[in-house]
Amino acid sequence: MTKIVEKFEGRPSPGPRLRTSDAEVAESLSFWDHLEELRGGVLKSLAAVVIASVLFYPFIDRVLGFLVRPVGHLVFTAPADAFVARMMLTLVGGTLCALPVVLYQVWSFVSVALNQEERKYVLLFGPLSLIMFFAGVLFAYAVAAPWALGFLMRYSSDIMVPMITVKNYISFVSTLLFSFGVVFELPLVLMFLTKIGIATPEFLIQKRRHAILLIFIVSAILTPPDAITLFILAVPLIILYEIGIWVSRWARKPI
Repeated sequence: MTKIVEKFEGRPSPGPRLRTSDAEVAESLSFWDHLEELRGGVLKSLAAVVIASVLFYPFIDRVLGFLVRPVGHLVFTAPADAFVARMMLTLVGGTLCALPVVLYQVWSFVSVALNQEERKYVLLFGPLSLIMFFAGVLFAYAVAAPWALGFLMRYSSDIMVPMITVKNYISFVSTLLFSFGVVFELPLVLMFLTKIGIATPEFLIQKRRHAILLIFIVSAILTPPDAITLFILAVPLIILYEIGIWVSRWARKPI
């Protein structure tokens, strides 16, 4: 991150110029020009999410029926809960559908801060980041969510009957899906940082204890407020960090 910020700062202000190549244009952009590019990327990503959400809404009942299979049925305890849950699920589905556009904007912004040699890695890591995110989403739905629900539901009894509201359930599942989608990017991020010279395997090994502490803090922020889901996210993330160290060693070799 420091390297990227340093590349943003200290560049001459853009004046009249010929757009001869992407590299020359990137060199002539000032810090505020990069902020303007970031703003444009955010707006494009938001527009993509809104459009994808509108297109996703007609399929909301099918998706909801698919998601509630692990628990059978859901209830709602307030008049607006069913509507809010549908809107939440629509936004989640729209975001997932718009993810290729969002990741494209992210990598486009990052690539501006890289030199010509480093930019070639974006062509590889861009598609891989999309694959890794959906791999995390699939893992969350197929493994993490059923395991967490199964464990937590064991504590029901004759005097404590589970009545899961649709709003809380959608929030719980959405949090797991996005959390695992993000954390599955960790090995790829470490590999990319190694390729551009920011991270090294020795540094990652040296900072392992700090990384584990940070993992538990991040897991506590991303997951619902209970220890079970915290550990469900933290343990795979620690494993992914160890995989990231191995990948960082391999990434020293030229692609």
